[in-house]
Parts: sequence; C-alpha cells; structure tokens
Amino acid sequence: MAEKAYNMLFLCTGNSARSILAEAILGRLGKQRFNSYSAGSQPKGAPHPQALKLLGSLNYDTTRFRSKSWDEFAKPGAPRLDFVFTVCDNAASEICPVWPGQPTSAHWEVPDPAAVEGSDAEIAAAFAETYRLMNNRIAAFVNLPMRSIDRLSLTQRLDDIGRQ
Repeated sequence: MAEKAYNMLFLCTGNSARSILAEAILGRLGKQRFNSYSAGSQPKGAPHPQALKLLGSLNYDTTRFRSKSWDEFAKPGAPRLDFVFTVCDNAASEICPVWPGQPTSAHWEVPDPAAVEGSDAEIAAAFAETYRLMNNRIAAFVNLPMRSIDRLSLTQRLDDIGRQ
C-alpha cells in the first residue's frame, strides 16, 4: 500500500522568490512523499524573474509556479495541510488564516534575494545562495523519520533545521 503524501505549504509575504524556490525544491526532493505548495499574504502577482531563471537553469519545469494568496489554502476544498512553514519574518509575524487539521508549523527565515540591489551577477548570487540554504534545509526535512517521530520531537527537529 502506498504511503500517504504529506501536504506542505511554504509562506512568504510576496510569494515571488523564497517560497517559490522552496515549493520547487520540495517538489523535487520530496517527490511522491510530499505535495508542495507556496503562497503569500500579499502576493506579488508573479514569481520573480530571477527565481524562474534559476529554476529553469536547474531543469525545473517553471510553468506551474505562480504567485498566489494564502487564502486559496484556507477555502473549502483546499488540500488539508500537514505542514506550514514561513520562510520570511514578515509572514511569520502576520496573523495567518486558520488551517484545517492543525498542521505542524515552523519558521525558516532566509534572506530575501528579491531585496538585493546590485549587478545582475550579485542578484543571481543572492538567489543561488537562497536556493542553497533552502535545498539544505529541505533535504534534512525530507529525511526525517515522519512515521516514527512524535509531534513534539518533530517540532524540535524542524526548529533545529531552521537554525542551520
């Protein structure tokens, strides 16, 4: 019998860079074990072009990524969430919608590459560093023993990963 796939939502205010990168990474690393989503409290309306450029260069299919409101995941018929992670301080401090099912949550602050000003190379480097940080954290996350770890221990492990 196939294992149930966990539903995971990454939140950031604009849903244009960090949360999009996290959604992509989990979609690749957690394939078949996780369904990956991202959203924002104040979505920008489109993913940041540099996020899409980076993902495209890493052979991700970028056609499925879009900037969307977290309200989509609080409506009837939305996927029941098992995990909700914030990846920016603004989203972490906002009052989130009530998520059905009391998902496990964590805060994994990552610097915002979309806020970097400078040359194209400096901006590309900021996005690459954000990708690296998120990839390392998500790799640690997908390797946790989900079926055998209690919720309190899981929460502690998620907090530890967020501090890496």
